[in-house]
Amino acid sequence: QVQLVESGGGLVQPGGSLRLSCAASESIFSIDFMGWYRQSPGKQRELVAIITSGGDRNYADSVKGRFTIFRDNAKNTVYLQMNTLKPEDTAVYYCKAYKGLGIEYWGQGTQVTVSS
Repeated sequence: QVQLVESGGGLVQPGGSLRLSCAASESIFSIDFMGWYRQSPGKQRELVAIITSGGDRNYADSVKGRFTIFRDNAKNTVYLQMNTLKPEDTAVYYCKAYKGLGIEYWGQGTQVTVSS
């Protein structure tokens, strides 16, 4: 019954930055990990970054060094800071919450477009 709402997407020029947010309807302390995924037209949805309840982080090689995932437990919110954006980063970005035992929840997605 976890509800996830993404926001922060939009149009940005190459080299620019955006910060995405994912607000959860319950304490993210009770969630094993949260992650950001993205999907471009004609391509499979791919993992971008994850953060566990213990604070461990992992990133896709394509975004490592440019993107940062972090959380604010008091606000029940996970963020994705995206710097040095490239046209290849254009996609719909989705937030996911995983609680274990195969239980997972997805947000509706937010569009990120990187273009001049």
